[in-house]
Amino acid sequence: MRIRNTTQVWGSAAKSLHWLMALGIVGAMTLGLVMVNLPMSALKFELYAIHKSLGMTLLVLAALRISWRWMNPVPALPDSVPPHEQRLAGWAHRVFYVLLFAMPISGYVINSAANFPLNVFGVVQVPNLVPESERITDAATWVHGSLFWLFAGLIVVHVAGALRHHFIFKDGILRRMLPTRSSKET
Repeated sequence: MRIRNTTQVWGSAAKSLHWLMALGIVGAMTLGLVMVNLPMSALKFELYAIHKSLGMTLLVLAALRISWRWMNPVPALPDSVPPHEQRLAGWAHRVFYVLLFAMPISGYVINSAANFPLNVFGVVQVPNLVPESERITDAATWVHGSLFWLFAGLIVVHVAGALRHHFIFKDGILRRMLPTRSSKET
């Protein structure tokens, strides 16, 4: 399997980043939902630490992913996909890229404004981004929560679209991103 993309297929690097980030995003979102509903406890603080570490890791992966995308061709959608769906897919992917940065940055702002330490997996100490401020914490918390629901909705639409193409149209769209060798690769 080739590492780089071509105009016809996604390379293994793009596929790996896609699925690694998908797992990380679902994990961070699940942790976020669980931790905010827990009573104050050592477990809650531990889940927050993992959530924040995942968020910072995903921010780095997002930068790597967008860099990789800029340096590689983007495989064209098949001609069987109507133009309006191609435009919608393009816009959905743009929104995904904005969210890949906005979610962890808004979380980082919350953490900084609340003046909590941010230590990524106990290895890297990250300095605060903004000064301590209850007003900034509240605003960033609202933004982070709102982006969560936008992200969750977009993920549902993305997965539904992929499954629609796979099971109804049988056009190979989903298989193009699966971590297996494509029949078009040589």
